[in-house]
Amino acid sequence: MSQQPHNNTTDHSMCVSLVPLFNHLETDQMKRIVELARSTPYPRGKIIYNEGDRSEGLYILHKGRIKVYRLSENGKEQIVRILEPGDFTGELSLFDAKPHDAYAETLEPVELCVIQRDQMQQLLQKHPAISLKMLEEFSSRLGRTEQRAARIGMESAETRIALYLADLSEEQRQLKVELPMSRKDLASHLGTTPETISRKLTVFEESGWIRQSGMKTVEILDLDALLLL
Repeated sequence: MSQQPHNNTTDHSMCVSLVPLFNHLETDQMKRIVELARSTPYPRGKIIYNEGDRSEGLYILHKGRIKVYRLSENGKEQIVRILEPGDFTGELSLFDAKPHDAYAETLEPVELCVIQRDQMQQLLQKHPAISLKMLEEFSSRLGRTEQRAARIGMESAETRIALYLADLSEEQRQLKVELPMSRKDLASHLGTTPETISRKLTVFEESGWIRQSGMKTVEILDLDALLLL
């Protein structure tokens, strides 16, 4: 990593405690992980790693958001997932020495905690429950990926956008939601174009189903209408 790490134990502790992988551990075990974590800040638009790069280990997101994406042969970006605080990436390198198969880029200023590959492997050997937690996360990610692929293959762009807003409302537990990415990134995530995103949101607004405030805030006025599309 190119930037100088912080030596802030409080940041490390908060970073580690956010992650479900570790929240079942005892205090002394958590303390050991905190000692291993290295905190590093990154600005918006910074590439954390490229496809083909060797993984440093487990990357734990403390603050901000990161998009993980792949590029097609023609250079089109396909978002794999958006990382929120408490999420992690780089875990596959803990089981296989293969390089990264995707890119990771910051969507805003972030704070990352990194645990080196060899140190994390030692933790997995000492605490098998962490491996089980990882398998749970892998299973959850696979399910979300399959669901998104099915939607892209079987449903219209209008339906995909509507269901995404409904899912976002459930996730954020409110009807006034904040889009976690730009229209361009959202289009990549949903398998459509930014123009289609903007056009369909305008149709939803004219139909009285939503109200837009700026580019990223959407208030859902008729959730049932969106779910019925």
